[in-house]
Amino acid sequence: MSSWLPDQILVKPLHEQLQQKKALGLYRQRRINSGPAATEIVIDGKTVINFCSNNYLGLANHPVVNEAFKKGVDQYGTGSGSAHLINGHSAAHHALEQELAEFLGYPRCLLFSTGYMANLGVAQALVSRGDVVIEDRLNHASLLDAGLLSGARFSRYQHANASDAHRLLNKYPEHEKLLMTDGVFSMDGDLAPLPALAKNCQQTKSWLMVDDAHGVGVLGEQGRGSIEHFQLGATDVPVLMGTLGKAFGTSGAFVVGDEDFIEYLIQQARTYIYTTATPAAVAEATRASLKLVQAEDWRRQNLHSNIQYFKQAMQQADLELMPSDTAIQPVMIGDSQEAVLMSQQLFDQGLHVSAIRPPTVPEGTARLRVTLSSEHTEDQLNRLIDVLSTIKS
Repeated sequence: MSSWLPDQILVKPLHEQLQQKKALGLYRQRRINSGPAATEIVIDGKTVINFCSNNYLGLANHPVVNEAFKKGVDQYGTGSGSAHLINGHSAAHHALEQELAEFLGYPRCLLFSTGYMANLGVAQALVSRGDVVIEDRLNHASLLDAGLLSGARFSRYQHANASDAHRLLNKYPEHEKLLMTDGVFSMDGDLAPLPALAKNCQQTKSWLMVDDAHGVGVLGEQGRGSIEHFQLGATDVPVLMGTLGKAFGTSGAFVVGDEDFIEYLIQQARTYIYTTATPAAVAEATRASLKLVQAEDWRRQNLHSNIQYFKQAMQQADLELMPSDTAIQPVMIGDSQEAVLMSQQLFDQGLHVSAIRPPTVPEGTARLRVTLSSEHTEDQLNRLIDVLSTIKS
């Protein structure tokens, strides 16, 4: 076999592309975490205050959740052994689906291994070539990929602009249509205009799917997410996706909907049918977490108090935040290299804040993405603001 092929065709172009990414401030590197998710973590051997976790309610290392996971391992083992439709669907999975459906006020629920797989599975099941997918321009990558890979005609509307979405929905009166949007936008922290989008979809007989990965568990009085925040229900948002690795502190995702829709997903969603089920122990841990989300309102109250305190303190320090009332509080920088430099300066002073750059966000909108937890203290928030003031001056 010839030895020149990798060197001449593959290795050199990839190396050049990697070097270009470094030069543009777009190169991504993994840091090694040596312990559990918390507000203080050890990254690359350095203890830092963690401001880039989605562990919003502090449940990712909760002793009750941990104990439920251990008991689940003792009962079910470490792996499910097969797909849900073979023999990987345990009593723990089934109970969690029923409990999530009841919590969110929907008839049925279906578990997926990840939010990415849930979004791809829903889009592929509901639309195909000849149909139409309409999405917000700032949707999460998994929603955008889901629309593109479905094979349907793909259109995007101006960010959080329900009128522009309605224009596109009306453009295809004879087509099957699916509108997909984040509930809370993961890089901006703002909310989708769900009441107007729901009305638009009802008027045009279109499917509405909301990815509420950053809303479920956090928003609404009971933690039911964006739909509860806007006082909507299952008839307004017929397809709701949520993830379990954020507010719930475990892993995986789910989709809720009516009986026929969930049964249709079981028959049609390839990312559900053709993958191994998540470990039953994870389902048991999530059942414990769900009980805490419902019983301990103070976690959400602490989080929202921290959000308000942080916003007010940033304003007093004359530091500008992007408009957001959620746990995602971005600081706009603009230039990717500058964002990376500032992130490193924060890290050097014991603060872990991610620099978010293209293609995750549009060109020229690199930012520091601060995410807050119910477990952050005012001293930790003040420390971040003090250092931000220093490095931005």
